[in-house]
Amino acid sequence: MAYEPKIKNDATEALVESILSLGSAEECYRLLEDMCTVNEILAMSQRLEVAQMLKENVTYHEIVEKTGASTATISRVNRCLNYGAGGYQLVLKRLSKENQ
Repeated sequence: MAYEPKIKNDATEALVESILSLGSAEECYRLLEDMCTVNEILAMSQRLEVAQMLKENVTYHEIVEKTGASTATISRVNRCLNYGAGGYQLVLKRLSKENQ
């Protein structure tokens, strides 16, 4: 059974295709800087860091101290890790393979 995203429409399809067309980290940074505010980029990177720490069974208290993320953000990321679409799981698995 194929995954069908809840947010899929013509505009999000174009966004996904634009991201997939990028060929380097530099290109990705350029797009992120043009499309997002600095705070939006930092928030997304913080969520990914939180997800990694949750996968490593780091406590909420330690995550708050290290990342500055709120407990609400940590809870949301944790909920996505356990009941979400699997995006965090996929990326974290791929990142761990690249770092081996």
